[in-house]
Amino acid sequence: MSMKRTILLLTVASLGLAACGPTGSGGIETARQPVVARADYIFDVATDGMSVHPQEISRLAGWFDSLKVGYGDRIAIDTGGLYDPSGFQTVVSTVAARRGLLVSNAAPITNGEIPAGFARVVVSRMQASVPGCPDWSGADANFNNRQSSYYGCAMNQNLAMMIADPSDLITGKEGDGAGNSSVSTKAIDTHRKAANTGAGGLKSGGN
Repeated sequence: MSMKRTILLLTVASLGLAACGPTGSGGIETARQPVVARADYIFDVATDGMSVHPQEISRLAGWFDSLKVGYGDRIAIDTGGLYDPSGFQTVVSTVAARRGLLVSNAAPITNGEIPAGFARVVVSRMQASVPGCPDWSGADANFNNRQSSYYGCAMNQNLAMMIADPSDLITGKEGDGAGNSSVSTKAIDTHRKAANTGAGGLKSGGN
């Protein structure tokens, strides 16, 4: 019989885009910058050293659904001391692929040892926010032509809320090195091939 493990939430130190300058500093750099925080969720799956019982696969799928895993989430596995981890890797990869995600073998460090006969699945989720916004403390008249305390709050908060993958604020998105001209010119080609709006002639209006 499989053993249920408690979900553990780890809050990792926030990663800022840039150092926050003091309120009222000069220049165009915003005083409040987006900050990205990461939370790791763990789930231990019972195995027999090589394969995973169907009941455990169902539990794992239910756990993914409860977290509503999706784009931007990172899934990693820690096989611990499994004799043959390939079966476990295949199972987790299959369950994750149904949700459009890939699995990495480079799992982050988590609290607690993996029990004997178990392997660990880690879901890492990042969230972007702008601490301290809005800040109206400097809303009074500014006679020194200095940056206001709320300068950039709206723009950076909108960026933090709209970005699909918060990790892009830290490292950006790397390309695969292969350009595809058909994809990059698809919109232009569609526009050029579209029928002229005046091709059908003028419509007569009735009274």
